Amino acid sequence: MTKRLIKPCIVAILTLIARAVIGRYRPKVIMVTGSVGKTSTKDAIVTALSPHRLVRGSEKSFNSEFGVPFTVLGVGNPWSNVFAWGRVMKSAFVLLTLPNRYPALLVLEVGADKPGDLKRILRIARPDVVVVTHLPEIPVHVEFYASPEAVREEEFSPAYALPPGAPLIVSADDPYAPLMASRVPASLTTYGLAASASVRLSDITWHEESGVVTGTEAILHIGTERVSLVVKGSAGKTQLLPVAAAVATAIALGISFPDALAALEDYEPPAGRGRLFRGANDSTIIDDSYNSSPAALEEALATLASFPTKGRRIAVLGDMLELGRYSVAEHERIGRHVASVADLLVTVGIRAKGFASSALSAGMGEEHIHSFSDASAAAAALVPLIKKEDVTLVKGSQSGIRLERLVEQLLANPGDKTRLVRQDKQWQER
Repeated sequence: MTKRLIKPCIVAILTLIARAVIGRYRPKVIMVTGSVGKTSTKDAIVTALSPHRLVRGSEKSFNSEFGVPFTVLGVGNPWSNVFAWGRVMKSAFVLLTLPNRYPALLVLEVGADKPGDLKRILRIARPDVVVVTHLPEIPVHVEFYASPEAVREEEFSPAYALPPGAPLIVSADDPYAPLMASRVPASLTTYGLAASASVRLSDITWHEESGVVTGTEAILHIGTERVSLVVKGSAGKTQLLPVAAAVATAIALGISFPDALAALEDYEPPAGRGRLFRGANDSTIIDDSYNSSPAALEEALATLASFPTKGRRIAVLGDMLELGRYSVAEHERIGRHVASVADLLVTVGIRAKGFASSALSAGMGEEHIHSFSDASAAAAALVPLIKKEDVTLVKGSQSGIRLERLVEQLLANPGDKTRLVRQDKQWQER
């Protein structure tokens, strides 16, 4: 009860402070919204813009009515640390009373967990540029909405707040975003694989060094210009799309195509998003353990299916959460698909048993399916099964599943643990 009373008060105070800071310094605000790929896209945009402007982006995935003010203030999440909250207030006081060199651009990842979330965030800041990643058929968090359409409408809502003629960047491959963009009097730029995309990807393939896959590559087209693009340490086309979105955003802000690409040469996706690691017994890990949803999992499985290997393809899949009435059907639907992709299926969590039962009914042998209640038990059983040249995809929702703990046990180099998702002290104590 106390927490429910205190939280709205803290949010109200943070909102007022953040609005005051934005009102004083008037940075240009770039909002990144959508159901899939927001953090990677935000990070890529920050990377593309940083050599040319003073830029600040959301830390990690701080995309809520709490996280956005922390980004505006330039502070980390204080969690429940009283002294850290004191530092937040000190930073606010300094920003509002003393001269400061404040960023010219704020790149804010914004997300909706429940109805009204983005409306509240738009009270903190209004966008000058909006980037919409992907609005899938069954979006994450649909459990809390009347319909998938309601989720898509809220996630697209920052675009409605744009000034006329402002840049709006959307995925050309998305079945919904381009149509929704036609309602907005904005300057539209599209990116993706579609032939109509303003910034287009083609010829996607694997990037190899000394016979080892070390990333994903493609050709990037803008008009008649075409250049080779490599995203190192990543697996799959979903890791290329954020770079294309970042290039589109940079060009919309007056940065040249070559300059944007040069800034992105060393970009790597954030932790837990399609990252490549060497695994036990000379195997490969595709670490996609940050979160999971139907659209994202389908893409991850496509990546697993296309990965070049002489070994087995192993899918380690945790629960997909917050799907509400769609949960059973979506776990079963994707489970049937897993049977045609993976040689070995490991599931973690109660809902993920739907993957197992459907894979079994679709013809996957019972001896190739293993189900566990938690990541630790799954890791203990899986590690002895890993063979040379196996490729293991690891993907599941974050709350309660925590598949980064399993990835840690599969690593060939224990020092790579620091590159996994959720390694900060607050998460480790949970």
